[in-house]
Amino acid sequence: MGIGTKAEEKIRRLSTGVKGFDELIGGGIPEGFFVALVGEPGTGKTIFSIHYIAQGLNDGDKCIYVTTEESKESVIRQAQQFGFDFTKYIKDGKLIMIDALMKEKQDEWTIINLNIDELIQKVIAAKQKLGYSRARLVIDSLSAFFLDKPAMARRDSYNVKRTLYKWGLTVLATSQYAITTGEAFGWGIEHVADGIIRFRKTIKNGVLKRYVMVEKMRQTPHDLHLWEIEIIDGIGLVLLEKTNMRVEDYTTSKYSKNT
Repeated sequence: MGIGTKAEEKIRRLSTGVKGFDELIGGGIPEGFFVALVGEPGTGKTIFSIHYIAQGLNDGDKCIYVTTEESKESVIRQAQQFGFDFTKYIKDGKLIMIDALMKEKQDEWTIINLNIDELIQKVIAAKQKLGYSRARLVIDSLSAFFLDKPAMARRDSYNVKRTLYKWGLTVLATSQYAITTGEAFGWGIEHVADGIIRFRKTIKNGVLKRYVMVEKMRQTPHDLHLWEIEIIDGIGLVLLEKTNMRVEDYTTSKYSKNT
């Protein structure tokens, strides 16, 4: 399937900011999509999200970053580590960081209770403050909102997608997978997502290796290979090369056999 048909030319795409990755998804993420970044902790989801926001700011997009598992200060420091000055864009009114971890601050952009209604309200308020413009949103992680009610995850994910689409947001939402199995907990984010980018990790010869694969991207002739990635200080997430690994080569249960 080639790229460049009339139907394809009508699709506006947003760059991920990760060098070489846009080519795997037909030039970028289709505008207005709700894309799930899934995988175990430590696989690169947050850093990918930071690249996505940094690229948006560079392109003139308004951006919102919701963080649930580390403070906004921690995310800002990570971005700085890779050469992205989020503080400048916050001061310039182009980026809003919504913090759902440090609840004691209780400022305008703090989520007090981890519930979907409060998340949606805060994101809409942030979008209204940023004004009319193409906008990007990261929710890192959406799965944190389902910890005490996993049975509601699919319905809540659908509500987030449906509501925020009306506000012109192109969304990356992360979801944590189990450390023990490397698989999903059964939450519903993947079922409603327009795209799924799957992050994995394993240990080879005593060295941690990370991988990424595009498992789904609607309206896109996407790459079907597993790619090795690396996180480099001062640069960020780097796409290395596609691999010929099998599923059994990188599942968590095989860690001991690869060491």
